Amino acid sequence: MSHINIEFKAKCPNSKKHEEIRHYLEMKGAEFKGIDHQRDIYFKVRKGRLKLRRGNIESSLIYYERENIKDPKSSNIILYHVDKSSQDTLEKLLLKIFDVLVVVEKKRAIYFLENVKFHIDSVNNLGLFIEVEAIDIDGSLGVEKIREQCDQYLELFNIDPSNLIKVSYSDLLLAKDSINLHE
Repeated sequence: MSHINIEFKAKCPNSKKHEEIRHYLEMKGAEFKGIDHQRDIYFKVRKGRLKLRRGNIESSLIYYERENIKDPKSSNIILYHVDKSSQDTLEKLLLKIFDVLVVVEKKRAIYFLENVKFHIDSVNNLGLFIEVEAIDIDGSLGVEKIREQCDQYLELFNIDPSNLIKVSYSDLLLAKDSINLHE
C-alpha cells in the first residue's frame, strides 16, 4: 500500500507533556490501539529509508522518502504489512540482502482521530517524543488538508518550535553514537 502523509515529530520536555496529550486524545474520543513495543531495524539503502518494524501491534516493512526539515513534512511511503508468523523469515531474508544501519527500540502508545495518527513515544537512549501523522491513504483528502491538520495539532499541543525534530529516530541514534565515538 502506498500513501502520503504530513507529519511532525517533537521532543517532549517531560512526561507531563505526554500526559496532557494523552488526556486530550481521550477527551476527544480517539481510538486507542494500545501500547506497542517496537523494534525498527533500519537497513542501509542507496535512497530513502527502509525499515522492518517488529511490534506486538504494528508489524510492517516500510520504505519512505522524506525531507529532513523541522516543520511538518511530507512523506511518500510504501508499506507492506507483515504477518507476525512471517516476521522471523522476512528479517532473516533482509539481513542476508542488506547491512543494518541502526536498530531503534521504543515503547509507543498509538491513537487515531479519523485519519490522524498520534504516537506517544519513549525511545531507548533518546527520550520522550510525540509524533503526529495526518494520513491520506487514497488521495481523497489532498496534501493541503492533511498539512492543515498537522499544523492544527502543532498549535493545539503548544509544541515549542525548538523541540521539533527534523530527522528520524534512526538519524538521532546514529548522531548520538557518532558523538559518543568521538568523546
